[in-house]
Amino acid sequence: MAEMGSKGVTAGKIASNVQKKLTRAQEKVLQKLGKADETKDEQFEQCVQNFNKQLTEGTRLQKDLRTYLASVKAMHEASKKLNECLQEVYEPDWPGRDEASKIAENNDLLWMDYHQKLVDQALLTMDTYLGQFPDIKSRIAKRGRKLVDYDSARHHYESLQTAKKKDEAKIAKPVSLLEKAAPQWCQGKLQAHLVAQTNLLRNQAEEELIKAQKVFEEMNVDLQEELPSLWNSRVGFYVNTFQSIAGLEENFHKEMSKLNQNLNDVLISLEKQHGSNTFTVKAQPRKKTKLFSRLRRKKNSDNVPAKGNKSPSPPPDGSPAATPEIRVNHEPEPAGAATPGATLPKSPSQPAEASEAAGAQEPGETTTSEAASSSLPAVVVETFSATVNGTVESGSGAGRLDLPPGFMFKVQAQHDYTATDTDELQLKAGDVVLVIPFQNPEEQDEGWLMGVKESDWNQHKELEKCRGVFPENFTERVQ
Repeated sequence: MAEMGSKGVTAGKIASNVQKKLTRAQEKVLQKLGKADETKDEQFEQCVQNFNKQLTEGTRLQKDLRTYLASVKAMHEASKKLNECLQEVYEPDWPGRDEASKIAENNDLLWMDYHQKLVDQALLTMDTYLGQFPDIKSRIAKRGRKLVDYDSARHHYESLQTAKKKDEAKIAKPVSLLEKAAPQWCQGKLQAHLVAQTNLLRNQAEEELIKAQKVFEEMNVDLQEELPSLWNSRVGFYVNTFQSIAGLEENFHKEMSKLNQNLNDVLISLEKQHGSNTFTVKAQPRKKTKLFSRLRRKKNSDNVPAKGNKSPSPPPDGSPAATPEIRVNHEPEPAGAATPGATLPKSPSQPAEASEAAGAQEPGETTTSEAASSSLPAVVVETFSATVNGTVESGSGAGRLDLPPGFMFKVQAQHDYTATDTDELQLKAGDVVLVIPFQNPEEQDEGWLMGVKESDWNQHKELEKCRGVFPENFTERVQ
């Protein structure tokens, strides 16, 4: 019997819920068609809009915070692996190994502590804040359904009130019919029964209206108080959340900065004890002519001959690349020698300017350069000779040239450079290099110069065997 009773209650409840859904659907259709008025509350609708906006912003903040935590965790793993690599390459006999290991351990603990505090003080607070929204959202939806029930009950009661005369007319018809079949004493009772039945329906409609209104107003009042309060609480929540994140991140970076400084001190100590094995400066990589197209440098007209002029001309007076100081020792001139002021014969391949400059040179004349360093000795030339395309034509007989053909200026190596190709110069810090132009300007790479070491030139006097290219950033111009 109990099972039958429970089944009956369940079936009745299901039927009641279905009837409510049908009534609400009918009421909404009538409201959309304009055949039934709808109760509106603009203030509450504004609160609902604020609630939806607040929920959207909170959900986005929660998502971004989780992304931030994932990034912190990824950085922790990367930092951990980097420190493990440092410990592996740090050899046991190196000083500061124990300190480096301790720093790596503290680094790992600092990352873990930072991540955990972010979870406790930011993420969990964020989850608690958003945890209240689902319940309020469901209550807002329920309030909407109860509002429809209230409007439906109100419309039903109003329809009964306005249809009172129609109901009396409907009652009069059966009475007129009953007058023919029923005795006189029975007609009054029948009419009273129909009136009582109509009043009962009207009373039930009124009770349902009062009940629906009470339920709706209770939910509406509660939400009217909670929604504005929830909306105003967002400011304090955002402030606390971002203050916590900013404070935690500030402390984290302070502690991490101390660990990095300690590690730097350990590495400096290692460098001091192994200073002779420090990493050397590397040159700018060269491009191979046969494999790559060379990048042409912007030519300096004062220092580098223009394209197609393979016979270098001396730089203008007062330029940093002026001719170095030359002292000429005179010997008795043999018969037939060129007289002072005579013009040297021109070579077909020699530019006119170079020939005129050579012919205008007087025996015994001394030219002075603006040397960049006073420590470099002057170059002594026994006999002045004019250089034409790598050959020497003596104007006074026997003699030798102490500068390579096309010499432009001197540079001094500031760092050691190990040659990586057969056409490169091997340099030691302090080596002096005599810079000469490239035979083919197209072959010059950016950042590279052609030259011959001064020591090799003074010893061999063979340009083809001694010259080579070298990185310009390894040297400093001295003359």
